[in-house]
Amino acid sequence: MKNLFGLTPAQLAAELEPLPRFRAKQIAAHIYKHGAKDFSAMDDLPKALRVELAERYEIKPAELLSRLDSADGLTTKFLLGFDGAAVEIVLMRHDYGNSVCISSQVGCQMGCKFCASTLKGLERNLTAAEMLGEIFVAAEIFRGEGSKLDSVVVMGSGEPLMNFDALIAMLKLLHEDWCLGMSYRKVTVSTCGVVPAIKKLRDEKIPVTLSISLHAPDDKLRSALMPINSAFGLTSLLAAGDSFAEATGRRVTYEYILLGGVNDTEEHARRLAKILSGRLANVNLIPFNPVNERDFLPPTRNAVQKFFHFLNTHGIGATVRKEMGADVNAACGQLRAKFQR
Repeated sequence: MKNLFGLTPAQLAAELEPLPRFRAKQIAAHIYKHGAKDFSAMDDLPKALRVELAERYEIKPAELLSRLDSADGLTTKFLLGFDGAAVEIVLMRHDYGNSVCISSQVGCQMGCKFCASTLKGLERNLTAAEMLGEIFVAAEIFRGEGSKLDSVVVMGSGEPLMNFDALIAMLKLLHEDWCLGMSYRKVTVSTCGVVPAIKKLRDEKIPVTLSISLHAPDDKLRSALMPINSAFGLTSLLAAGDSFAEATGRRVTYEYILLGGVNDTEEHARRLAKILSGRLANVNLIPFNPVNERDFLPPTRNAVQKFFHFLNTHGIGATVRKEMGADVNAACGQLRAKFQR
């Protein structure tokens, strides 16, 4: 059966010809506005049409493979299936709203040394419909809890800007009134630093929040941790971030994962403050979440606090990401890696 999820009203109309176009709009509303997955629930359609649709089509955002809930009830991790491939999403319940972190690829080819997502390389890109399906799984869960999805973070497995066309298509679908109608300002797109694609995203004039994975204050250390830096060093990366900030008026977030004894000293903080000084930017400090297959250690609590304090007292706005979901393998790629094993 053909899956109708992910089709626009125009695509639905073409698929369902010779049905009147208003029927396609009705079906789209049921799928996207109301989260319908069963044609029998579409009670404004003739019964015979509902039966015919059920015989020919399905509505399937994603297949649920596994679910893990944190002990504190704030984090839920899902492993979802798409045509035999497995991807992860993480639902996070904050005091300021609910968010979902979605994946953009099955696996990852970027080779960051601390990340579980890249352990087995890249399997394939996700389609726009599949990324939207991840979001709809989250929206349905929150709706069932009597709340709603407030924001989306494209920061799970994969490099979003290496799947650029599908990413942009998904963002535009998500923003449509007939879909979830989500403001672009409620969406964060993360990248490990693909400079030409950052410029392409800037030129799309979509005011999402750009999050750049930095993780080191100099080229030598960053290249050792992130192979992408050998292609696009800090000078070009920071210039691309500045260009995006100038074009959109949005502050760029620089993600900095703190690895115990590797990049977490006061000297590292000093060098980081120096390269970010005067930029429309802030820093999100992320204490390393241990990964079995990686040898890095988390930073001490004292190291985190000293790093945070140094940045904030030297003109760089910084936050420390609250640890969530450590008991449900919440670091990118961990649940998928476990599933594959």
